[in-house]
Amino acid sequence: MKIGLAQINTTVGDLAGNQALILEAYQSLAAQGAELVVFPELAVCGYPPRDLLFKRRFVPDQLESLQQIAAQVGSIPAVIGFVDPNPSKSGRDFYNAAAFCQNGEIQQIGRKTLLPTYDVFDEDRYFEPAKLPLVFEWDGKKVGVTICEDIWGNTDISRARYPHAPVEYLKQQNLDLHLNLSASPWHWGGKGEQREGLVSSASKTCNCPTIYVNAIGGNDELIFDGRSMVSNSSGQIIAGLAAFSADLAVVDLDSASEAIAPSFRQNLMANIEDALVLGLRDYVHKSGFKKALIGLSGGIDSAVVAALAAKALGPENVTGVSLPSAISSDHSKSDAQDLAKFLGIPFHTIAIADIVSAAEGTLSPLTAGYGRDVTEENIQARARGLLLMALSNKLGTLLLTTGNKSELAVGYCTLYGDMCGGLAVISDLPKTKVFELARYMNREKPTIPVNTIEKPPSAELRPDQKDEDSLPPYDILDGILEGYVERGLSSKDLIEQGYDSAVVKDMIRKVDLNEYKRKQAAPGLKLTPLAFGVGRRIPIVQRYVS
Repeated sequence: MKIGLAQINTTVGDLAGNQALILEAYQSLAAQGAELVVFPELAVCGYPPRDLLFKRRFVPDQLESLQQIAAQVGSIPAVIGFVDPNPSKSGRDFYNAAAFCQNGEIQQIGRKTLLPTYDVFDEDRYFEPAKLPLVFEWDGKKVGVTICEDIWGNTDISRARYPHAPVEYLKQQNLDLHLNLSASPWHWGGKGEQREGLVSSASKTCNCPTIYVNAIGGNDELIFDGRSMVSNSSGQIIAGLAAFSADLAVVDLDSASEAIAPSFRQNLMANIEDALVLGLRDYVHKSGFKKALIGLSGGIDSAVVAALAAKALGPENVTGVSLPSAISSDHSKSDAQDLAKFLGIPFHTIAIADIVSAAEGTLSPLTAGYGRDVTEENIQARARGLLLMALSNKLGTLLLTTGNKSELAVGYCTLYGDMCGGLAVISDLPKTKVFELARYMNREKPTIPVNTIEKPPSAELRPDQKDEDSLPPYDILDGILEGYVERGLSSKDLIEQGYDSAVVKDMIRKVDLNEYKRKQAAPGLKLTPLAFGVGRRIPIVQRYVS
């Protein structure tokens, strides 16, 4: 049997665009000899639709789109993810569903049984869970259909989240084929390996091949990496599609040879670079922009963001602007200019000394006698934010912010200053990983100036300033933050691990105090198991001391 895997990049709410992608992929795979074509979870409307589902016409409109798709599906069937209204007067209004389409009609409908409500997922807000997965007969074969989380219920990765496992039910059905439609976002920390294990386990449990088709693309902060795969009845992964790229493939279940894309399994830095490039590109383009704007400080964060943007959008579509103040170092200005030359992006310099001086003079009647402090430092950052946002408005470009996760965690950033922008590209990338990524991006040719990588990090908001004047070394800081933010460890836990007591308590205090800044930050691309934003919901006003 030959199965077509349609790993397509849909856009949430773009019903016409998604319909065109689905039909184009179906026709292509059918022409390549596929006997059955499988699409990702909620392919018709895009994932996650979130509160678009509550718009009165949204679900009926996507049903109409599904009907139009089904009308063009011939004798070769297609299984397509969509939102199915709940006809019952009880429960949630919708099901997360899959339609088995053939000969111009929807022949069967399967519904998701396990609804994730953790981290970035909130499906219980929208969907009613089905009691059992769909099992039906097609072409003399018995087929089972699960949707994404349904196969995650068959694992003890942490603690059991569900009272039952759909795969255990399918085990009793003597299946010939198991299909799983997914929209599983990527993060580092072994998620790809977990998925392979789950797909392999499902095949061995059901004693039949499993076809796993995952979404690809960036939708808001989530990045879907694809990596669709096929496992034979013995649990061997016999096919794996590309990572972070749309891909179509016809897999012959009767073939003994493997068909694994080179990027299906790749190292962490390659994953991070590809994820950020994809997430950035899709956020810009799906938001209706063509070009991006970046303030280049000469530091490593803005350099990495600029290099990612040039790769994602093309260097001609990325503009770098240096905004030196009266205290900016010569090397910061020259490093920014060298970066622009390396990347081949348009580059401009706008001095801000006069604006800063004018702002301080205007404020002086009210600030006289207070002495200089962080206020004057932040005027510099906010002057830059003012000018960059003005350029963004005037030129119709999306301003990218350049702060990393370490800085955002402890509030080492200026609200309405360097936090201005439409997308926080590396806000989920710790500073130590920023350095690793910069070196990785220089692996083939100079992309980021060596001096930018090697010099001590500095905000340059006061003379001779270094980040370590205010923060511990980044390897120590990132270890504390990983424990406190992502693993939920207490100060006592971290101190017992060997971190200095005063440093731990100070950094935790800074994390808690700066929740209000993060609530006002631009959306950031998710890379880690727990990112700031929708996955971490800490109250701003709270007094618990960990």
